[in-house]
Amino acid sequence: MQDPTGGASNRPIRSNMIGDARLDQKIRELVDEIHTEKPRELIEEMIVTALKMGRDQTTVADLKMLNRALKELRYAVRVFAPYRDRRKVAVFGSARTPEDAEEFKTAENFGRIMRERGYMIVTGGGDGIMGAAQRGAGRENSFGLNIRLPFEQSANQTIDGDKKLISFNYFFTRKLNFVKETHAIALFPGGFGTMDEGFEVLTLMQTGKARIFPFVLVDKPGGTYWQTWLGFLRSHLLNLHLISEDDFNFLHLCDSVECAVEHIAHFYHNFHSSRWVGGKLVIRLQRGLSQKLIERMDTEFDDVLASGKFVQSGALPEESAELDIAHLPRLVFQPRRRNFGRLRKVIDAVNRE
Repeated sequence: MQDPTGGASNRPIRSNMIGDARLDQKIRELVDEIHTEKPRELIEEMIVTALKMGRDQTTVADLKMLNRALKELRYAVRVFAPYRDRRKVAVFGSARTPEDAEEFKTAENFGRIMRERGYMIVTGGGDGIMGAAQRGAGRENSFGLNIRLPFEQSANQTIDGDKKLISFNYFFTRKLNFVKETHAIALFPGGFGTMDEGFEVLTLMQTGKARIFPFVLVDKPGGTYWQTWLGFLRSHLLNLHLISEDDFNFLHLCDSVECAVEHIAHFYHNFHSSRWVGGKLVIRLQRGLSQKLIERMDTEFDDVLASGKFVQSGALPEESAELDIAHLPRLVFQPRRRNFGRLRKVIDAVNRE
């Protein structure tokens, strides 16, 4: 399971026990009995947290919510686990879009081409744009993250009954999985739900609380839905200084499916992944960078660096547990954690080679 923050939540692992020697020993013995290969400190800490909630003035309603949320998250991790090595694109758009609409056909074509590129499609599991994208990708290459609603709700025909259809009771557990499990976001015309998902992802990237990944706005040929939306952002949010020009680096407006597909694919041309190690950002690369490019980046992104320069290296000691990517070269630097839109441009730079 990848860290949705890319390692930005870099709190040291510690064993936070009850404080009663007898109970602490029982917890350690219990963890010993399950023979887990996972970091035992984390398992112990989750047990301790549950026990402390039983001791605190936690209401039954809160206990039910926390218990159900943890169960939902555990189940989702199990479903996604066999497909951990496959890149995925989350598609958002209206569930009300009819099959004869151009937007529907565009989403279906997008899902098909992304499947041909080796990607899987993740949607909310409903009809409309979601059903179109999954029809294009096919059942074997689709995930559906459905939400239980008080009115009639059913999954689209492509994903209905599939083991990769997950039903969530809470929006927050569902939203977490959209961000945690995907490697790109594609927004098609939609209503409140589409706006909600889109703004949440942008907020998380803007504040450094999520990994930076491609975010494409896709419309039907000749459509003006996203142009109008971007016009509002520039005319109001930007002009009122509520966002910055660099925040638009997270967005990419596409006038065709091919544009969206190529933008996503190019993001991973040389960039592999990233994570924080203390105050340093480590960008894992498919191929090493030329010294000429690194020197150019020192000048071009001088405003990004808090100190030092861009340095190419191998895996850091803190990455020792990630054996499958230990061979990849790294670009390591210490950025200012203020303008994450500029970090998006750093990724563009490493993809020049």
